[in-house]
Amino acid sequence: MDPSTVNVPPMKDLTADNITENTIHVNSQGSDPRLTYVFERLVSHLHDFARETRISTKEWMAAIHFLTAVGQKCTADRQEFILLSDVLGLSLLVDAINHPKPPHATEGSVLGPFHSEEAQHLPNGEAMSHDPKGEPCLVLCSLKDPEGNPIEGARIDIWETDSNGFYDVQYQDREGPDGRCVMSSDSDGRFWFNAIVPVSYPIPGDGPVGQLLKKLSRHNYRPAHMHFMFEKPGYDHLITALYLRGDPYETSDAVFGVKNSLIVDIKLVDDATATQYNVKPGTRLLKYDFVLVTEKEARDLRDEKAKKALADLGRRTKLVNGLPIPDVD
Repeated sequence: MDPSTVNVPPMKDLTADNITENTIHVNSQGSDPRLTYVFERLVSHLHDFARETRISTKEWMAAIHFLTAVGQKCTADRQEFILLSDVLGLSLLVDAINHPKPPHATEGSVLGPFHSEEAQHLPNGEAMSHDPKGEPCLVLCSLKDPEGNPIEGARIDIWETDSNGFYDVQYQDREGPDGRCVMSSDSDGRFWFNAIVPVSYPIPGDGPVGQLLKKLSRHNYRPAHMHFMFEKPGYDHLITALYLRGDPYETSDAVFGVKNSLIVDIKLVDDATATQYNVKPGTRLLKYDFVLVTEKEARDLRDEKAKKALADLGRRTKLVNGLPIPDVD
């Protein structure tokens, strides 16, 4: 940007006592009130963090190198920054803020770093996983609104690891997507498919996030789970997962994703179900009924919670398109 077109206030002799207010001031010249507010709060918290921790130059440089390494580890198939957000609890917090759920709705969970857009559409009853070492599992699900009405035509992304605990995109020699698919709910809101029983696994430990967990004396394991993502116009976007009861990492998930309402029991297919869905008797069975709320219901709840949270913080703000900006009127 041409400096002659920018109205920069005079700044010199800046110190630890006045750098924050001057940084906020120079960042407040734009026309986007939301961007101005976000950076005002970011700078305030970032500078307060440095003051409260008395962060050293060596620690500051280590943080710069760490974030650089996180970026360098990212590829088209691996998002190390999402992994960092996950282990810091930020992913769950952002989802909880943006997609609050009333008591009758299915709760959200974390997206994780290995969602892919290349999954193929799968008709009901087909196999999502072709891992010969995996334990076969029939998955029977329904999708309804809070009143129990079926939701037809929702797009459902589903993905899980193989029996070794790796996602397809983690293999360099893979021939195509596996252990993932896209489905659509039928006129009764149902969808079903063949998968394998999920297994617990470590999130990648070969990068900077894995090294960070070691320094924090944290393990990098996730409990056995299967991811689901639901999209349907007029309904609130849902990213969630189902977790197997009794997993050794059920209460210590490295990315904080487990919720009681999302824990399921794996059962066995009886003879009648085996005949109906063309699987072998004794095949493992996972069943779950998902509930989506409308965009309006989620938006109203989000606004209600935002107003209360900001009022509790003593912030004088107003909501514009569901996002807070300073109320200067």
